[in-house]
Amino acid sequence: MKGIILAGGNGTRLRPITLGVSKQLLPVYDKPMIYYPLSVLMLAGIRDILVISTPEDLPQFRRLLGDGTRLGLRFSYAEQPEPRGLAEAFLIGAEHIGDDPVALVLGDNVFHGPRFAEVLRSRLPHTDGCLLFGYPVSDPRRYGVGEADERGRLISLEEKPARPRSNRAITGLYLYDNEVVSIARGLKPSPRGELEVTDVNREYLRRGEARLVDLGKGFAWLDTGTHESLLEASQYIRTIEHRQGVRVACVEEVALRMGFIDADHCHRLGQSLSTSGYGRYVMEVAETYRKAGIRNSMPIASK
Repeated sequence: MKGIILAGGNGTRLRPITLGVSKQLLPVYDKPMIYYPLSVLMLAGIRDILVISTPEDLPQFRRLLGDGTRLGLRFSYAEQPEPRGLAEAFLIGAEHIGDDPVALVLGDNVFHGPRFAEVLRSRLPHTDGCLLFGYPVSDPRRYGVGEADERGRLISLEEKPARPRSNRAITGLYLYDNEVVSIARGLKPSPRGELEVTDVNREYLRRGEARLVDLGKGFAWLDTGTHESLLEASQYIRTIEHRQGVRVACVEEVALRMGFIDADHCHRLGQSLSTSGYGRYVMEVAETYRKAGIRNSMPIASK
């Protein structure tokens, strides 16, 4: 499966702090925002990832992420000059997707919860159609809302409904089979002039090929699109990390645990950041693996 991180847009709700930097490069506590959706794809075992952003911001993402080699990944980059809808990612990324299924994650979404990696990897072998992830919210009228039957089949999909049929908001993580490219090509722009991912999902719903996974209680899905929600996300991550002694979305640790890099390489990555607590944590994780005699040596991702 290929991965796409959509990190475009102008971040207008976060101005003035986004006048000089992409929203997805802002810090969520101790790391850039894009690390959080990136870690989701990595936990799913996805190693070939396309980052889509504006022409102005792409050089900053290249500087931060490089070609992916240091994490055992492969990054490529593409421009979305104007925010013309989430579904445009499948047209921009058509060559990247090729004949494979694809996971799209929004660059401003934060996911954190128990056994999330297991949930993702258990679903990837069964990616016929469309797989969405629902999260219970107190006011579903503010979101796109999905309703599923007892088997997880999506039976309704509403955008900001006045009378929601469920309280499951559709999150910013979407898994699709390869048909998504042709579906996106057949879309017409919405009244606001965008290709809507909701229209993609509705086509899969019409075909009877859409499913909804309920992330449920004990899970956190955080949007970071406003000053308040950005601060809340940072406070949440800080609380988790300080109380549990872990680092959420530490991409070097994820790469090590997934077998994309080995402990020696991970330790070198930590050394390059050793003036920060983050870097020292990476080194400690690598040392733990060394002492346990765990040697990961999966090959670097390549076409």
